[in-house]
Amino acid sequence: MKDKIKNAKSIEELQALYTDTFGKNGTMTAKLKTMANLSNDERAVINAENSELRQLFKEKQTELENAALNAKLATEYVDVTLDNEPENRGTLHPLTQSLKELSAIMESFGFTLWTGPEIEDDWHNFTALNTPEYHPARDMQDTFFLENGNVMRTQTSAIQIRAMEKHGAPIKIFAIGSTYRKELDATHSCMFGQMEGLYVDKNITMSDLIGTLRSMLSKFFERDIEIRIRPSYFPFTEPSVEFDMKWGDKWLEMGGAGMVHPNVLKNCNIDPNEYQGFAFGFGWDRMAMIKYGLNDLRKFYDGDIRWLKNSGF
Repeated sequence: MKDKIKNAKSIEELQALYTDTFGKNGTMTAKLKTMANLSNDERAVINAENSELRQLFKEKQTELENAALNAKLATEYVDVTLDNEPENRGTLHPLTQSLKELSAIMESFGFTLWTGPEIEDDWHNFTALNTPEYHPARDMQDTFFLENGNVMRTQTSAIQIRAMEKHGAPIKIFAIGSTYRKELDATHSCMFGQMEGLYVDKNITMSDLIGTLRSMLSKFFERDIEIRIRPSYFPFTEPSVEFDMKWGDKWLEMGGAGMVHPNVLKNCNIDPNEYQGFAFGFGWDRMAMIKYGLNDLRKFYDGDIRWLKNSGF
């Protein structure tokens, strides 16, 4: 039996020998059944044989299993010279990337980030910004009014009011956040991202505003940007302007700006005879549209992973 165990060629053959030896009718099983009638010396011989055979079976089983594994490994291997499978890696959304870039630019100019609530009261969204009750901006065609009299924030300028109320002057902040208006077309959305800058101190002039705008746009678009200032009207600035930038052979409207209206400073307990300041605002998602060459703002919000993967962002 020992020779048969040592010469077994497969697990199946070894299993058959094991059954012949230790099965219900096996040779060793039969010997073990007679041990009650044997002397101690005879029992010792059978026990030794039993242990030896079991050890042989165990060793042979390990040998055959290792041989089978090595044979399988010889035919299944990984060619490390092949190219890796492409990684399905996530990327920052282009709006998120643009916001990070703009925020870094503003912080490099010494502005501090401020945020505020998206549901605003009348004071911070309109009245403190020198917006009379009859002003068109309060019209329900533009503003989402809530049942309790509050509104969905129409502009991040409300954050400027909260910052000035809390810290007074001098102050140098930029505000970012979502704003809401009743409009929806290829270049507008009922919700859009807005960024504003505010700088109030002694001896602040329109030249400081123009220089900040030109530097911000040049850094964001990574080229020298030519800007154009046009007279405009906003209730919270005086004088008020709109600023455009030259993109190729076209002038593109970018946002509104101006010197903070004295009434706004007064509403925040800041003396307009001692302090002056400028403010500006723009839609940073529209900035992203221009930078990435899109013609429809709504593509940013479709949530189409295929578009994000194939758009090069």
